[in-house]
Amino acid sequence: MRRTMVSFMRCCNDSKPFLSLLLLAIASLLWALPAQFGQPAWAGQIEPKHAEITANDESYALSAEFAIDLGARLEDAVTRGVPLFFKVEVVLERPRKYWIAEHIASRELNYKLSYSSLTRKYRISSGVLNQFFDTLPEALRLLGQVGSLQVIDKGELKAGEIYQAAVRLSLDRSQLPKPFQLDAFTDKTWQVEAKTLRWTFTP
Repeated sequence: MRRTMVSFMRCCNDSKPFLSLLLLAIASLLWALPAQFGQPAWAGQIEPKHAEITANDESYALSAEFAIDLGARLEDAVTRGVPLFFKVEVVLERPRKYWIAEHIASRELNYKLSYSSLTRKYRISSGVLNQFFDTLPEALRLLGQVGSLQVIDKGELKAGEIYQAAVRLSLDRSQLPKPFQLDAFTDKTWQVEAKTLRWTFTP
């Protein structure tokens, strides 16, 4: 009986590494399960709420509004000094019955969102223009507002004809600092879904 007990205890002691590996494998499996059952594929989302193209004196211009959710990882990154780059893209096409739509015009506008620990302010830059904000939500709110972006000269569209427009605001991951670019393309916590809004309008 004593010999049997000793053998049993020796077996349990010898199996400790195996049990540890088994528990680690189970924990890893449980950790991965949410990704298979409903966990979002993107950390954040940029969703267009409204967009229109209207005429002014010389051209047709875009006005749009976006709701921006960067996700916790990117919010933390920008607050720690990592600059984020965004671009607004608008495309104008003329639909055709028996062929692909004809490209009429496209326009792109670029923004940079950064934070200074010295001034404790967020900054949005576009070209030579800069605006400063005390909080990140304030900066994102302005970033989501596009007003009077020139798309095409007035004389290049035909009155009464139907056109298709599409617009989106997206995170430009290729403009991130080099150490973060690999994470931005492989790690979902660095990725932001950019939805496209499509509509038709008649000049």
